[in-house]
Amino acid sequence: MRILFYLISIVTANVVTAAFAPLQFGAFIVPMGTLLIGATFIFRDLVQNKYGRAKTYIFIFVALGFSALASFMLGDTLLIVLASAISFVVAETADTEIYTRLKLPMAWRVFYSGIVGGFLDSVIFVVIGLSPLGANFLPWEAVPAAIVGQVIVKTVIQMIGALILNRVYVMKEKRLISE
Repeated sequence: MRILFYLISIVTANVVTAAFAPLQFGAFIVPMGTLLIGATFIFRDLVQNKYGRAKTYIFIFVALGFSALASFMLGDTLLIVLASAISFVVAETADTEIYTRLKLPMAWRVFYSGIVGGFLDSVIFVVIGLSPLGANFLPWEAVPAAIVGQVIVKTVIQMIGALILNRVYVMKEKRLISE
């Protein structure tokens, strides 16, 4: 189930981003799929928690293939597909390696690794894919707002996920102790 949720969240993020106009909160620009991208880091951590680091990389590359295929089928330009692929691989690798190395409870590892992954994903995708350097959808003046907006949303999603995981694991520990 973890793997399925991980793969579905990635493809759904692409579909939602293509289907809906970005949200604008003041100066911040946030593609609708950003809400799901934050969740993909949580699902990836759950996959890694169950299957280990080495197998997680296999699932990351399977997810990359699905993501690139979905983006291409939705009509994204080759540059957007490439920016998405680069940001995905860098962000997922950073998330995986940080999650692996932190010696903290799972909820904190999910939170910290997701923040870094979300930050890298936002910066790389916006600069390579959307800025004048890439597909030129955003002027340079809008790039910082697009990055910050995405980072904020992804961080909030990570925080919610970490709080839920913390609650689940605390309840699980209490049940084990009482048995």
